[in-house]
Amino acid sequence: MKWPIVPLHKVAYLESGFGFPRDFQGDPNQEFPFFRVSDMNLEGNEVFMFNYTNTVSSATLSKLGARGFPEGTVIFPKIGAAIATEKKRILTKSATYDNNVMGAVPKECVHARFLYYWFLRLKLTEQANPGHVPSIRKSVMEQIPFELPTVSEQHRIVKILDEADRLRRLRREADAKATRILPALFLKMFGDPATNPRGWPLHEIREFVKPVSRRNPMLKPEQSFQYLDISGVDGGQGVVLESKQILGKQAPSRARQEIKWHDVVVSTVRPYLRATALVPQFLDGQIASTGFCVLRSCPGFGFGWLYALTRQIWFTEKLNIRARGASYPAVTDSDIFSLIIPLPNDESLLREFDIWITDIEILREQTSGASNNIESLFNLLLEHAFSGQLTAKWREAHSKELLAEMEQQARLLNLPLPKELELGL
Repeated sequence: MKWPIVPLHKVAYLESGFGFPRDFQGDPNQEFPFFRVSDMNLEGNEVFMFNYTNTVSSATLSKLGARGFPEGTVIFPKIGAAIATEKKRILTKSATYDNNVMGAVPKECVHARFLYYWFLRLKLTEQANPGHVPSIRKSVMEQIPFELPTVSEQHRIVKILDEADRLRRLRREADAKATRILPALFLKMFGDPATNPRGWPLHEIREFVKPVSRRNPMLKPEQSFQYLDISGVDGGQGVVLESKQILGKQAPSRARQEIKWHDVVVSTVRPYLRATALVPQFLDGQIASTGFCVLRSCPGFGFGWLYALTRQIWFTEKLNIRARGASYPAVTDSDIFSLIIPLPNDESLLREFDIWITDIEILREQTSGASNNIESLFNLLLEHAFSGQLTAKWREAHSKELLAEMEQQARLLNLPLPKELELGL
């Protein structure tokens, strides 16, 4: 029993959003949420669009030539760099969205959650037009092949994937709680650096970090080496580091800073500006990307305290001021080294905090392995779901009912009858 394959427009209406002039923005108390791409990043909007910053009335919708879209619509970015984020979200109520967003409104033949899970497998970047500003065309999306099981089987698949997705969310919530431990512990032991309630003496960062040469080691063009770069950020704005092997001739000319265990690396360029990481032991001796500022604490100054300091909002706001006004949002090593910060002069307190940081990092490494396993399992379930393997036994046990439903579905969508029905099986 094979599922029919239809173009996406057979199961969903593809709808682009509307212009949203600034004069109409900022009102949170009207009937219809008006979503922008940035709203997909709001806490709580990881799957369902529960939270919003802008709303409009039905009269304003009419004035803008816009309209609302129903609950269950799957939305995603359709223009610019946001496409590469591969975000897909579901509307929880009648709402609209701006012209940087496209939505798929499910028809009666498709379960809204099934449509969402189908979109999770779809790479938006592969559908975008190449160019300086990538974009996704409605006409291209409409023709993408869609595997269409009966509604009963869709419900069965959604039930299984929902449970797997629930486990993913629980894991992420646990990771988020673990991430909040570090800044809370820092504030408890050292106080807020913005107000310096303990009266620690003030110093420039350069006074307690060792200089790390960007020209050492000098690698020959034919020499291969491990090169450390950024693959993303975690929920607490920590850099996710990626190690890859390249030849010396492939490295940027300034990628010559060799990092050590317990170095603190701060990203200095977009899109990960000011996100930080503590170098683990297994990355000791690798060469860092040009997009990092490497902070190596001098003896007697805690690496843990330095790392936690760079994760404070106060630190980020200070560097925001330095980056403001630049045509390309970035900060320099000098911007970081010259920051004036309250420096604890209690070495025993710094050593104690180092121990705490080490324990926290070990715990995070252990839990990240569990998180990766859950993500891998979920992705495997997705592949099995849309290849038919996930519900194969269930489908066999309900073959008669499903064949009848497939016949009804085929007539509704003007599709050929399943071969089993054509043969009278």
